[in-house]
Amino acid sequence: MEERQVTVEGKTRRLKDPFYVIATQNPFEQSGTFPLPESQLDRFLMRISLGYPGRDAEKTLLRKGDVQQSLSDLGPSLTNGDVMRIQEQIAQVHAADTLLDYVEDLLLFSRSAPDFALGLSPRAGLSILRAARSWAFLWGRDYVLPEDVQKVLPWVVGHRLRAKEDYREFSHENLLKIMLQVPVPT
Repeated sequence: MEERQVTVEGKTRRLKDPFYVIATQNPFEQSGTFPLPESQLDRFLMRISLGYPGRDAEKTLLRKGDVQQSLSDLGPSLTNGDVMRIQEQIAQVHAADTLLDYVEDLLLFSRSAPDFALGLSPRAGLSILRAARSWAFLWGRDYVLPEDVQKVLPWVVGHRLRAKEDYREFSHENLLKIMLQVPVPT
């Protein structure tokens, strides 16, 4: 993913920009589903659980029946150029040195806290910052606040951190409670 290329039958092909991967994961309880190793999980920016659709949305789905036809009826919302311009604007969202220190403090805390089996990687820090910049951009700001970091933190690090005692995942609430032990810059 990070190399922005794929190799099929010995031939490497560069992928066009904008490039991103959206993957789905079946529950581990299903036959033939296995957890990814930490090194592979770390390459995903976020993990978001969508859950089931609401009653009205599911009724609409049942009424329409053919999902493939509905998908083919959708048109693009943005062009490739639009996506690349937005990505460039997000990259320009300012993160002050104190905010960078805060992200680094979160990383260092995760590496030394007794709660976690493994700490967050430098790649996780980059992901936290990228997601926080995106969140700030969505709210119309050209600067990142510590609250932006806290808002995206559970989705960015939830799939990266495991409990030391039994290697289980943390709920978003418990993860945020632990990580809020890191002082917020003023």
